[in-house]
This record gives sequence, structure tokens and C-alpha cells, in this order.
Amino acid sequence: MDPVDALREIGFWLERERATSYRVEAFRRAATVLAPLGPDEVARRAERGELARMKGIGPKSLAVVEEALAGGVPAYLADLRSRNDGPLAVGGRELRARLRGDLHTHSDWSDGGSPIEEMVRAARWRGREYVALTDHSPRLTVANGLSADRLRAQLDVVDAINDESEDLSLLSGIEVDILEDGRLDQDDDLLDRLDIVVASVHSKLRMDPGPMTRRMIRAIEHPRTRILGHCTGRLVEGSRGKRPQSQFDATALFQACVEHDVAVEINSRPERQDPPERLIDIALDAGCLFAIDTDAHAPGQLDFLDYGAERAAAAGIPAERIVTTWPLDRLRAWAGSTEEVVE
Repeated sequence: MDPVDALREIGFWLERERATSYRVEAFRRAATVLAPLGPDEVARRAERGELARMKGIGPKSLAVVEEALAGGVPAYLADLRSRNDGPLAVGGRELRARLRGDLHTHSDWSDGGSPIEEMVRAARWRGREYVALTDHSPRLTVANGLSADRLRAQLDVVDAINDESEDLSLLSGIEVDILEDGRLDQDDDLLDRLDIVVASVHSKLRMDPGPMTRRMIRAIEHPRTRILGHCTGRLVEGSRGKRPQSQFDATALFQACVEHDVAVEINSRPERQDPPERLIDIALDAGCLFAIDTDAHAPGQLDFLDYGAERAAAAGIPAERIVTTWPLDRLRAWAGSTEEVVE
């Protein structure tokens, strides 16, 4: 098999297994080094024994390349495939099969670990019909948030990728920070150019319930907000430790989502599991739409949809109220097109 494909696939499965970043980086770095050479040049350098001297090619990566060039599936990749033979979650399989896309993903333009093209390549391989690129907004400097100029440049990249793609639509988007007063952290003229706007709170998560409720409702009232991201901000596990959920008037918040046609995100990241079950029930009773999203920061995390589907199915959310089950034309109409939504 192609050695670069083998290295990339190893990175994917390790990310899916939530391996430490240093284990993943060794293989992704080697793939990045070898990809521009092309398979014939990689083979020639391997025959001359030059690969081991190339910066970014370690012993494990070299073994994978040599086994791939020999004509077989590298043993390490074969083991990863066998370990990952099946969904990540037990429940929600019927709903998972109906999910067409993902409206919350990140690239290395902000705090993701892979280029946009790599995220798109993995999304296509995993059967997505559409995926939204939603890197962070400028106020979130710790996540390398996109300035207005960088976002404009990214829109050109998205257009170029779509010009070359026939089987997957890359939607332009942003995960825009909800500022302390409820404003959105990006210029309105730029938000108007995007397919998807996910609005999320990333700062002052411990505000008093009253101000937090008003802050979030103001963001929901913005005409470009389409999805309320990881609404409580909680962390329940993982390397960042645990973090309690934000406090707000959930009934008022979700009623505002209904009134303004904003979907409540079911964030599929295992460390978030956001919203909690009690809040999902409140949003469901209020009549909210939902979006099952991965919040993927790496290609292998795109499979986290399994976790979100399991939680949504357990809560009894009807598939028709989950916007990520909708076909692209209906999704675009809901997200802001002048076309009518087809029921």
C-alpha cells in the first residue's frame, strides 16, 4: 500500500483511540515529510537507505514505510485496524447511520492538529456528505483564533477545496466566542459570508446564572447564530481535568433557541458530554432542534459522532429534529439560504 496512506491511517486510528499526541505526531510528521515526494521517489530513497537519515522519519515510521513498500499492510496498522473494528459506542447505531454531516470541526488554522485538507480527506473516507470548518474566533488567543483577515483567507481555501471536491461539501464556518456581554467575536459582514456559525462560551464560565442567561440569549438572538455550542462548558474527564457546568436558566435559554431557530449542539467529545442529560430533556421538551457534532480537533476524532448518536438516541430525540441528519439542500436553507426549507 502507499506508505503515506499507511502513516495517515495509523494517525487516524490512534486519534480515534485518544492516544497521547506525541504518539500520533510521529506518524503524521512522517506522512507530511514524505507526501510531497510521491511514491516513486519514496521507494527510490528507501532502496538507497536514505529515509532513515531524513528529519521527521523515526524508527517506527520507517518500519511502517518499508512494510508498505514491500507490498503488505504494515503490522502496526493491521493491529490498529483490528482493535478499531466496530463503532465507538454500543447504542445509537440506527441514528448514527442517519447522520450525514458534522457542523463543528477544527483545523491547524486555530487549535486543531491537522491541515484543512487532511480533515476533509478523513471526513470523505468516513462517509460524510458535508462537514463545516469552524475554527475559533480572534478573542480566543489561546486557541490561535482567526482574525478577520485570516478568516477571509480561509474562505478562499474552502472555495478551492470545494472546486476540487465532487463527493463532499466543505461548509465555511466559525466557532465564534460569545463575549461577556453576549456579542459575537467577529465582524457581522464576515459572519454573513459563512455557511454555519456555532456560538460558544469559552470565558467567564462561572458567571452568575442571571448574567450568564442574558449573555447566551443575546448571542442566540444574533441573526447569524445557527448552533449553540457545548452550552454548559463542562468537562467530565480527560487531560484537562474536570470542570463544573455553567449555571443559567435552561428553560429560558432553550425557549430562545426555539424562537430563533437555533440548534442545541450535542457535543460528542467524551470529555464534554455536553449538554448533560437533564438539559437535553429540557431542550427536547421545549421543541429545540439539535446538531450532533464532533468538535473534532484531529481527523481520528471525526468518529466521535458515535458517542453523540448514542446520547441522542438514549434521550429519545427524533432524527428529524437533528439537523445533521438533513440533506445538504435542506441544511443550507435552514442555515440561512433564501430557499425554502423542504419538509
